[in-house]
This record gives sequence, structure tokens and C-alpha cells, in this order.
Amino acid sequence: MINLSNENLISIVLIIAAISIGWLIALQIHVLSLRKKMKIFLKGKKVKDFEEVVFEHLKRIEGIEKEMNDIRQWNRKLQDVCDISITKVGVVRFNPFKDTGGDQSFVIALLDSNNNGIVLSSLYTREGTRVYAKPIEKGMSSYNLSKEEEEAIKKAIGG
Repeated sequence: MINLSNENLISIVLIIAAISIGWLIALQIHVLSLRKKMKIFLKGKKVKDFEEVVFEHLKRIEGIEKEMNDIRQWNRKLQDVCDISITKVGVVRFNPFKDTGGDQSFVIALLDSNNNGIVLSSLYTREGTRVYAKPIEKGMSSYNLSKEEEEAIKKAIGG
């Protein structure tokens, strides 16, 4: 058998007591932290049934998930609309005839995100104004383009 003196026993008891006090302090800090989290979770409600609060939060989460899905669907629809909407514009003003004053003629390219759209040309003369439209697909036209029309398309595309 081990023979322990009173001093050794007291030392062992003090060490165990110090460890226990340290453990108790750590647990108390943890409990205070949990209480703060519970107050946030319960938002000041007096709760008789913790399970009721959990189910309430789960219902709210399900509602939020449904709203998120609705928002995602709406976002997809908006993206589809944006893909075919005019998002790129290029304008060039010019004077096609030397006998008329100023750059009153213009070309405007109206393109979507896929570089599809139209190019409008307005030619101003003394006799009147003429407007022409040409379709654009992927930045190109099946019709011959003037240098001003090509420039307007390049501006719209970003070049």
C-alpha cells in the first residue's frame, strides 16, 4: 500500500480543487454564452415549450426558402428578357453631302447582348430626310453596310 503523508494528501486535494474550480469557471462562461445565444434565438419571448420555438423557426426558414426559389425563377425570367433587350447603343453623326450644313445625318446601332438588333440610318438632305433600317445578327448584316453603319456597330459592341 502507498503511504501518503498529510502534506501530500493536502497537496493532492488542493490540486483537484483548483482543477475543479477552473472547470467550474469554464462551464459558467459557456453557460453565459449559451444564455446570450438563447436570448437572441428566442427574441424576448417567454417560452414554455422550446420545441414550439424551434418549429416556428423551421416554418420561417421554409417560407424564406420558398421566397428564394420564387426570386430565382423571377431572376431567370428577367435574365431571359435582358438577353433579348437593347443593351448596346452606338451613334455616329456625319455629313454625307458637302452642300448641306452640319452633321445632321446620323446612324444608330441598337443591339442586344448577343449583338443582334438593327442599325438605323437617317440621311438629311435639302429635299428631306430619309431613314433606313438594316437587321443585324451577331454583329453582321446581310445587307451592305456603309462605313458609318459599321462604325456605329463597332461602337455599340464596344470597339
